[in-house]
Amino acid sequence: MNYQAFLIKYAEIGIKGKNRILFEEALVRQIARSLKPVEGEFEVTREMGRIYVRADGSFDFEGAVDAMRHVFGISGICPVVIVEDEGFESIAQAVVRYTAEVYPESRAKTFKIFARRSNKSYPKDSMQLNADLGEAVLNGCPWMQVDVHHPDCVITVEVRKKIYIYSHVIPGPGGMPVGTNGEAELLLSGGIDSPVAGYMIAKRGVTIDAVYFHAPPYTSERAKQKVVDLARIVSAYSGPIRLHIVNFTDIQLAIYEKCPHEELTIIMRRYMMKIAESFARKDGAKALITGESVGQVASQTVDSLVCTNAVCTLPVFRPLIGFDKQEIIEISRKIGSYETSIQPFEDCCTIFVAKHPVTHPILKVIERSEKKLEGVIEPMIETAVSTAETVLVES
Repeated sequence: MNYQAFLIKYAEIGIKGKNRILFEEALVRQIARSLKPVEGEFEVTREMGRIYVRADGSFDFEGAVDAMRHVFGISGICPVVIVEDEGFESIAQAVVRYTAEVYPESRAKTFKIFARRSNKSYPKDSMQLNADLGEAVLNGCPWMQVDVHHPDCVITVEVRKKIYIYSHVIPGPGGMPVGTNGEAELLLSGGIDSPVAGYMIAKRGVTIDAVYFHAPPYTSERAKQKVVDLARIVSAYSGPIRLHIVNFTDIQLAIYEKCPHEELTIIMRRYMMKIAESFARKDGAKALITGESVGQVASQTVDSLVCTNAVCTLPVFRPLIGFDKQEIIEISRKIGSYETSIQPFEDCCTIFVAKHPVTHPILKVIERSEKKLEGVIEPMIETAVSTAETVLVES
């Protein structure tokens, strides 16, 4: 089938009332951005409650579909055939040709015609169009049968200035267009969880940047590249990500030397949050994002999360907080990050991980331990922030 356009369906945007146009325009921008690398010339337009993507001449159909399946806000992608309105007979012939090509005799199905007469000056109303076009398909494609209650396929015919015919709906990712709900800073590691957390918050329309804590020479350049690769995978959905790569080695060594070893993990986590918050403010972000899930590791018990939160002034989004590991893995497979996340390049050196980490830390005790770092760690933090490497990552 020679498709010339796509009708884009959306879900939540449709209930935004007077603000709906703002969300539609944001979705148009995100679709146009996603299609830039795809072979072909595309025009993305809004028309009377519809978003259309029209292709000028030949184009990479599969590439266009794949690009749009990464655009949050799209609930469905409908490949469309467009024909001129030259009277009912021409419309009927076009619908019959479409049906015969998409559903040949070898793929006989039950069908239903769903006509939408947006052009109210058209002489036939929607009910008449349903009946008359259904009759035309039965006559032109006798292997098809009508079933208005449970059809195998619904052939939609939209009567506007031109005629739009489609029957396939390719699922989109849903959510809200990126850029419609502010910005947040993701603490990104090389594990399974944090890329999924970034994906889930971006799906709610939030623009994301990221911070990664690197510990050379204890962690390798391959570990850093792994995180860059994960950011690139997430950016296919979120758009370009500014990734701040922070050298955390001196800070980790200072904590290791001066603080109780059972508190290493929680204290390091607190300083990571402090540093991430400083980058969030530089990037204009209004929240932090982590991949934490209650009880998954020692630093993610409720008591540990209380201690971590205590150093933050920005809200912390934890979209995975109630997920178990298998649920997180399933999402990571869906978005394509799982195979990269499990590569054996650790981004946390084992010498900085306590054998018996505290699982129920007390905030006052942690703060007392951190006093041993006063006068030592502050310049280290300033150096880590000022020397961070920033990379713009995009798919």
